[in-house]
Amino acid sequence: MTEKIMILGAGIYQVPLIRKAKEMGLYTIVSSIPGNYPGFAIADQVYYLNTTDKESILEVCEKERVAGICTAGTDIAIATIGYVNHELGLAGITEPAASRAADKTVMQETFHRGGVSAAKFVKADSLEAVRAAADEIGFPVVVKCVDSSGSRGISIVEDPDGLEAAFRAALEVSRKNYVLVEEKLKGTEIGIDGIVQNGEIIFLAPHQKSVWRNGDTVITAGHDFPYQCSDALMEDIWRQTGRAVAALELNDCAINLDAFADGDRLSIIEIGGRSGATCIPELISRCYGFDYYEKILQLALGMKVSCDAAEEPVPCRARLMMCPVDGTITDIDETGLDAIRAEGIDVSLDHGVGDPVEAMHNGTARIGQVIAGADSEEQMRAIMDRVYRCIRINSVSLESLWNE
Repeated sequence: MTEKIMILGAGIYQVPLIRKAKEMGLYTIVSSIPGNYPGFAIADQVYYLNTTDKESILEVCEKERVAGICTAGTDIAIATIGYVNHELGLAGITEPAASRAADKTVMQETFHRGGVSAAKFVKADSLEAVRAAADEIGFPVVVKCVDSSGSRGISIVEDPDGLEAAFRAALEVSRKNYVLVEEKLKGTEIGIDGIVQNGEIIFLAPHQKSVWRNGDTVITAGHDFPYQCSDALMEDIWRQTGRAVAALELNDCAINLDAFADGDRLSIIEIGGRSGATCIPELISRCYGFDYYEKILQLALGMKVSCDAAEEPVPCRARLMMCPVDGTITDIDETGLDAIRAEGIDVSLDHGVGDPVEAMHNGTARIGQVIAGADSEEQMRAIMDRVYRCIRINSVSLESLWNE
């Protein structure tokens, strides 16, 4: 009998997971709110449910007798996954761990109890409390939504004048009535992805982030693999990640962390019990020589996971395609893009001619993505310029818009 897998979400970050599940011979059931989501077209069965609706998702999973439940690239569904795992006795992240990872305030409290190197923080449920927290911590501070991903509702605030707008922006995208005010950590922001099984980190892959700053918001625009650093920093990456995993009691799941590296020391911003977004699973697969989506599915099914990485990691980079202005896609040079793809460069578009696009404001305002075996920033930038020449927004090439 074919095993069934429930995948929460039908967006661009879940599509590769759905495809891999089908390749593995699994019957794919996808749940998401109605919308123009590409995962609906490729799933074996669809339920139009909010991924935060725990009881409805549980009811479907019971009815369908699923063998596992998972997602990729989003935090919003993790609490539901933990709940279903608990109720049905499935493998994967537990309900208590999912709850701790779902609220950044609870996460920070857990970090500090567990001895994890992390930022000073204050929970604030009013503008007055935000101002008091910023005065206590000292500027600059980070004001963030406690239950979102993709850089939504996160602002770096340099002085008191920016606090109100940051507070409103965080609440606007949150289901909570409070925000987190944090110390702005020093150093270079990096990402860390890995796999935890049977209480042990069996794979860990730190990586350099490519970020783009839009006013007070810092947006992750891509990643570079593998990460080059000192032995001392790599030891602290393993140490602090291990402490964070132990503190939240994450197990039998992929993990994704945001952190700051300062010299040979690491401070963790946050950790999620799921794979990273912005092409991270694809980059890990390229860099280390095994299919990361397959590992995510194996974890959900309770299978033993083996991450036999290549002896020599293959350098690779990814960048989101984004636009600096609101507009409409007026032309796509498919011949030019096919020529780029023929060189082994993965170019995928989320939109077509006639579709509206938003100015870059968070990780969801994207046109597509580019993944390449580039071993330098200059090489990757040259590739992006070529791709951008093939796309016209408001009858102007995307390359020209970025160079204005």
